[in-house]
Amino acid sequence: MMKRFMILALCVCFVLTACAVAENVKVGLNYPKTGPYFVQGADQWRAANLAAEEINAAGGILGKQVEIVWRDSQSKPDVSVANATELIDKEGVKMIFGGSSSGVAVAVGNVCQEKSIPFFGTLTYSTATTGKDGHRYTFRECYDSWMAAKALGSYLKKQYPGKKYLYITSDYTWGHTTEASMRNFTDTEDKNVHKVITTPFPGAKDADFKKAVAFAKMVKPDVLVLVLFGNDMVNCVRQATAAGLKSQMQIVVPNLTLGMAEGGGPKVMEGVIGALPWCWNVPDKYNFEKGKNFVETYSAKYDRYPSTSGGSAYTILYQFKDAAEKAGSFDGEKIVKALEGHKYVSLKDEQQWRDFDHQSVQTVYTVKCKPEAEVNKDKFKLDYFEIIGSLPGNEAVCTREEWNKEREAAGKPTHLEPLAGE
Repeated sequence: MMKRFMILALCVCFVLTACAVAENVKVGLNYPKTGPYFVQGADQWRAANLAAEEINAAGGILGKQVEIVWRDSQSKPDVSVANATELIDKEGVKMIFGGSSSGVAVAVGNVCQEKSIPFFGTLTYSTATTGKDGHRYTFRECYDSWMAAKALGSYLKKQYPGKKYLYITSDYTWGHTTEASMRNFTDTEDKNVHKVITTPFPGAKDADFKKAVAFAKMVKPDVLVLVLFGNDMVNCVRQATAAGLKSQMQIVVPNLTLGMAEGGGPKVMEGVIGALPWCWNVPDKYNFEKGKNFVETYSAKYDRYPSTSGGSAYTILYQFKDAAEKAGSFDGEKIVKALEGHKYVSLKDEQQWRDFDHQSVQTVYTVKCKPEAEVNKDKFKLDYFEIIGSLPGNEAVCTREEWNKEREAAGKPTHLEPLAGE
């Protein structure tokens, strides 16, 4: 009798556990908890969990509670591929988001395409992510290097016409496509005049940045473009400042984030020019109500402001919710169809998932880092960015013809793979 009772109890526990699992929908956050982009990763983690808490408190998605299952990408493509495969095959996630490296985004996008699971790039700026390496199941919520360079180029050509540039570029997908975009929109394609020196990625050492800064000191450009991200940018801009380069040339960082500015510090970052798709003071400046609410809630919870990376992670989870509810399903193919052409308002003005490449078309902001004294007045000492310009998304984004040209040059079709049954 006791044996039968134990078996019955185990069966009941199993059923209850299965029911509890059935009440959840799992999403995979594949983000850099460690590595050179760990600061950007931490912000994704915080904002994603905030979004999940809000969504679950409001009833979840299609009646199911959101469960975030995470893995550390380390900003390494091979690690990220293994993570994505495990998240899909073993954890059963219905969507993967995250990343702070375009090499990672492209690699994970390939896995998700094979397994028909939507992938959302949270922080991936290479044009390749939704360009030559784009897939039907890949969506990019942030802007890309092309959009940033077009906004920056418009400003720089007015301020520094006919000046000499030097590029210090991270040697991987994002670095190369960002440099190419910047050269295109600043008329600095001639590498004999506007030189470049590369630094390794991942694994750049202090010696690599010292060598690059010494080269800049020798070349004496008018504009020094640091095509570097995360801790790599922080290390290089600190060394450039220590070497006295800021008094001799304008430093430009094509893709800035709050975490990068904070890492450099207000004295080092003062006067640096860059671009970003969103920062915490954008909602206040332009009176974007949802954005203001997010900043307020995030700040109260974490005692700091959210960055671009966090804003994107937060938005993605809500976009997955919108798509699933529109489709009435968590099926990957139906999610993709629900998103294509979809317009949405999240933390700023209206954005749209473009149907042919799955790029989120959005406004781009040009910023200049404020004086040290102004930054230090802020309660969190994080008021780094003065917004000095903006470019509407439809003007910043590449055209269909330009996208087709990039795909053709890479030997890819000028359409994304059809879904099953199409």
